[in-house]
Amino acid sequence: MKKRVIRIAALVLVLLCMLAGCTGEKREKLRDLEATILSEEALPAELKEIIDEKKALPFQITFSDREKLYICIGYGKQETGGYSITLNDLYLTEGAVYVSTTLLGPDVSQQAKKTATYPYIVIQTELVEQPVIFE
Repeated sequence: MKKRVIRIAALVLVLLCMLAGCTGEKREKLRDLEATILSEEALPAELKEIIDEKKALPFQITFSDREKLYICIGYGKQETGGYSITLNDLYLTEGAVYVSTTLLGPDVSQQAKKTATYPYIVIQTELVEQPVIFE
């Protein structure tokens, strides 16, 4: 009976160790990616159409051509103007590309126009065959 309890405890311990290894996220940064923030005029026509369809609601999409990866983040309809978006981080890991942005509101010292706006950012980087994780 004592041997059986020891075997079961050892099996449970081995299983717990395996599960802990499987659920751990491998997120070691390999390198930062160079980024170019594109203006609306510089967007590929197909991408501009996609963004125009999605801009009323928050969105996170990627688009690629044969040369570049485009990472697009939209913050949906805002009731006023004066918003800007900062790129906090863009880097490559073994399993993914990670991107982080922040929406900055209008400066309270200035009166923002009462016109609806649709702030979004398009980040152009090298073409990599990894999924993009939006943070």
